[in-house]
Amino acid sequence: MTATDRSLELITAAAQAAADKLAHDVIAYDVSDVLSITDAFLLASAPNDRQVKSIVDEIEERLQKELGAKPVRREGDRESRWILLDYVDIVVHVQHSEERVFYALERLWKDCPEIELPADAKATRGKAAEHAALQAADDGGEAEAGGEWR
Repeated sequence: MTATDRSLELITAAAQAAADKLAHDVIAYDVSDVLSITDAFLLASAPNDRQVKSIVDEIEERLQKELGAKPVRREGDRESRWILLDYVDIVVHVQHSEERVFYALERLWKDCPEIELPADAKATRGKAAEHAALQAADDGGEAEAGGEWR
């Protein structure tokens, strides 16, 4: 069994929306062979809570506007560290970068086929590592300056 055309349509639109809001490491898996409750997972991350919420809001708005889809469930809004949107056909996970590393959902679903995503979404791969390297470089500069803000 493979993901339905509707699931692929939802995943594609959600991935593009996430990329448009500068999400990091957008990836999707066809989980239809191993799960009976959904066809596909979309994973995305962001370096801060506000951006996590912004990505989720954009995905929800875009799927409603373009495809008439509303999530049946939205979880994790309070902390905005890991927000889940359940559209039945697909489940979207948008995580803070730290949660993404800790929970490593890619490791759990790596045996499932990856779903082809739009070029903008593919271009987000490696952005979390880039961001972390820039942060480390910035932190190093502060340490050399005595750790004070200047």
